[in-house]
Parts: sequence; C-alpha cells; structure tokens
Amino acid sequence: MACDGAAALCSESSSSRGDEEVTLAVKWSGRDYTVRVCADDSVGELKRLICEVTNVLPKRQKLLYPKAPPSKLSSDSTLLSDLQLKSSFKMTMIGTVEDDIIVDPVDAPEIVDDFELGQDDVTDIKDKVVNIQKLNRRINQYKVELLNPCRSGKKLLVLDIDYTLFDHRSTAENPIELMRPYLHEFLSAAYAEYDIIIWSATSMKWVELKMGQLGVLNNPNYKITALLDHLAMITVQSDSRGIFDCKPLGLIWAHFPEYYNSKNTIMFDDLKRNFVMNPQNGLVIRPFRKAHINRGTDRELVKLTHYLLAIAELEDLSKLDHRKWEAFTERNI
Repeated sequence: MACDGAAALCSESSSSRGDEEVTLAVKWSGRDYTVRVCADDSVGELKRLICEVTNVLPKRQKLLYPKAPPSKLSSDSTLLSDLQLKSSFKMTMIGTVEDDIIVDPVDAPEIVDDFELGQDDVTDIKDKVVNIQKLNRRINQYKVELLNPCRSGKKLLVLDIDYTLFDHRSTAENPIELMRPYLHEFLSAAYAEYDIIIWSATSMKWVELKMGQLGVLNNPNYKITALLDHLAMITVQSDSRGIFDCKPLGLIWAHFPEYYNSKNTIMFDDLKRNFVMNPQNGLVIRPFRKAHINRGTDRELVKLTHYLLAIAELEDLSKLDHRKWEAFTERNI
C-alpha cells in the first residue's frame, strides 16, 4: 500500500459530506503509505488504519499535519472534518513497531470507567446512518482469517480476552497463573454447541501470543474459528458519552451470513460499551482481576457454561435479556 505520489482527494457519490472519502498520504520511516478515511472518522480511527499498513500500534503513534493544531491531533476523539484535510499536504507519523511483546505493555490504555448508555442512546448509535456506513467500510476493509471452518448448525460465541479470559495487568512468572479458572473446561463444553471467535481490542500479534501461551490455539478438545483484533472495531459517537470504540458483530455476520446472525450469536465482554451496535447479543461478564487473590474462588466461567448450554437449543438468542443470565440459569438447570 505504498504511495508513490501525492495523495488524491476521492469524491465518491454520497448523500452527506461525512461519507466523502479521502485517500491520505502518510509518511513514516522514509516511506509513504496511503489510508482511506472519511470526514466523520476520528483521529483514533485514523491511527487504527495507519496501524494496519505500518504495524505501529495507535498508542505509539504521534501524528504531524500542516496547519493542524497539535492538541487536535493528540486527541483520539477529534473528528477528521475538523482538521481540514487537503490532498496537497502529507501527514507524518512518528512511532516505533513493537517487535518483542511478551506481555501486554503496562502503559497500554486501560478502560475501567465503563458506562451505562440509555436505551435512546443505544438506539440512536446503532441506527445512525454514519455508524452503519462505518461498519460497511470496516466490513470491506477487514479480512477475517479462519483458523478452522465454520460449522453448520452451531451457534456463535464471541469472547473478549482482557479481564474476560485473562488478567492482563497482574504480574506472574507464567501466563497460566493469570488465566481465568476453568477456561479450558469452559471452552470445551461450549464448543459442543458453539463456534468460538476471540475478539480483543489489542493487536493481532498480542492476541496470537496470549492465546498461544494459554494453550487455546492447539487444545485437542475444542477449536477456535477465528481471531479478531482492534482493527475490526469501529468508532462511534454518543451525544452523552462522546466518541468511543466498539465491536460490531455485524462485521462477522456479513462475512459469514450462511452461518451466523443476530439470532444465534452471543458475545461476552467486561465492557458494556463494546455491545453498543448489537446490545441484544451482549453479556457483561464480571472482570477477572488480581488473579493471585481471586483465582481460587472465581467460578464465573463454570456458571456461564451452564447458561450457554441451557440456551443452546433456543431459536433466537437475541430475545433473551442476558443481564438476567444467572436467574435464567437457576430456573433451567
């Protein structure tokens, strides 16, 4: 995706200014790259696209652009429409590729202030035209690499990693010490009824490394269908909560429509905001932190195994209120 000349402005037919695409030239480490962005994208979204072509993680990037105030470029929430991008200017990115990541870097951004969105906010976000357009662009841009074939007749379980399957902030001599208790038993039981996709808001290199260290990728009792990383996420905006990233399940459904849809998919994540484009499919799992203290008593995956198996025969999982999963399990087990 190297660029030999200056960037060109691509005015594609659209119903709004926010849908106009700009092919932006980005210079990094002596080479020119191109990324396609829209005016309604944020700086955070731009960094994600730059990461896709350079492998420099967004948190490691510093962007420079003529006539753009540094304060705006340093904020991931700044919309590109506020930067007045022009084809005659080239953006410069300063950053370093992380080649040897053993554990998730301690300075990685951590979201602990998850928030509750009102029903009106959720409806507005998932139905907003600009967010649907972003999802469609991500579907076209992101390629899902299958590790194992999708299985006809199986439902889909999508799992987060950090604080869902793994305590990525505590220290340990062996990664196994930070693995959530009963992880392999949980995945083995779920695999009987569900295909399993792992989706993390980190880089693919980190996803592969951690899942490999935990023995998830080569376990004889279950198979992982695919791994997704932060590049599959999209940025959305809420009037009450501002700009944030989320995980749109519509990306998976669009890539594998013959297997997965809103009726047969459930997603576990410790952050409610990640469900905003598909709130009826999300279950908020209790975060697994301080593994050295809690691994002896944490039974979240045991209880969720019962829930997954109890709902596996239902025709439409999206009709369930996953906030009440524990009460449902007690009634049906």
